[in-house]
Amino acid sequence: MAVTITPTEFHFVKFDHAEAVRVVEELLDRLGMAARDVTIAIDETTPLARAEIKGTDPITLAVESGAFENPRVLRTLLADNVTNVTGRLLLRIRDRESGAFADAPADADLTLPQLVAWEVHSNGRLGRMGYPMQRQRWLYHFRNRHGFTDAADAAFDRLWETDDLSWSDISAIIATAAPVGS
Repeated sequence: MAVTITPTEFHFVKFDHAEAVRVVEELLDRLGMAARDVTIAIDETTPLARAEIKGTDPITLAVESGAFENPRVLRTLLADNVTNVTGRLLLRIRDRESGAFADAPADADLTLPQLVAWEVHSNGRLGRMGYPMQRQRWLYHFRNRHGFTDAADAAFDRLWETDDLSWSDISAIIATAAPVGS
């Protein structure tokens, strides 16, 4: 496994390159993806927080620096954010490669409610692995896309608490909620 993060020296943010690499290596090991090569290109020129998969063989991610930033100490790295953001993307790759997500739309074709549901499912799995997750933040995010109803809350709980869902399972769960927009 090789983890490559660029740039190796930051000028606009005060990120610890070695710490970011260490966090991603540990995450790959815990996700059973230790044999994979990963390249993460960080755009340190923007405080925005977009993160996306650019390729899967090798794994290539593009991340805006705000996604890894500590909101309490601006321009510094927060390891929990590296874990959370990178973990969600790696789990999406692993899910797609498992075959259980063969019928999932391409990332660019996912609706916002679908993407949020998949991210909730990923965050729940990361939380059960012992990583700190902000359950209430994600519940609110889910409610904004699926409604502030008991049905939406039940759908959230099922996504958050279940390990082995397929794309059709996720689709069936979110169909029980009332998606807002798409």
